[in-house]
Order: sequence, then structure tokens, then C-alpha cells
Amino acid sequence: MTVGLDTSVVLRLLVGKPPEQTAAAVGFLDSVHRLGGRVVVSDLVVAEAYFALQFHYGVSKADALESLASMFSTGEIGAPGKAGSVLAQRGLATAKPGMVDRLIHAAYTGNGDSMATFEKAFAKLPGVTVLK
Repeated sequence: MTVGLDTSVVLRLLVGKPPEQTAAAVGFLDSVHRLGGRVVVSDLVVAEAYFALQFHYGVSKADALESLASMFSTGEIGAPGKAGSVLAQRGLATAKPGMVDRLIHAAYTGNGDSMATFEKAFAKLPGVTVLK
């Protein structure tokens, strides 16, 4: 059994508020693991949580990225998409293109495909055509 977490659950696990929902989220993870299940977070949820941490909880970009990366570091929660490898990149808090753009890039180019954009910052990444 694999269970995908919604952004609301991820935020409770990362922020710890409200405490009763955090406790329910932790208890749910424990029960899934006890039953031999797997818990995962999609790239879209990672992107949404990244922005929510900054705009709703006042977390800095660097701290949001660190929190999200640490969520995957224990192995209790998996990243079936590209988020795990993108979050492992150094200097991501100040990188251009940023984390969400890199998730988009990884999704398109991860299987050998390419992507097109008007964003010049993408030019440094492989498999990208920057339109003019």
C-alpha cells in the first residue's frame, strides 16, 4: 500500500501546527508504516508546500527548502517524482532557475525529452530551448 500525502498533511508535519492535526498526521504515518505501507509526496505537493511555508508561515526560502529536503532524508517519506533529486542540489535557495522551475525541468527532461521556454535562466540547464 502506498499513500500520497496532501499539502495540508505535509505542512502539519513540517510546521507542527495546529498540534492536534500534527499528532493525527504523525499517528497516521506510524500506522501506515506499521502495516508495511509506503508514504510519498508528489512534486506538485512539494511545490505547493514550498510556497505555503514562505507565504503563510513566514519561513525563509532557504529554510523551506531545508525542511522539505529533510522530510525525504530519513526515508520514512518517499519522493516518487523528481523533488528528491532537485532538493538535493546545492545553492538552491539562490539558484536561477529556482526550485519549482527545476522541478518542471526535471519532469520534462528526466526521460530524455526537452523543453522550451522564454525564461533565459533556463539556458544553463541541459535539454532546454530558450525562445526569443
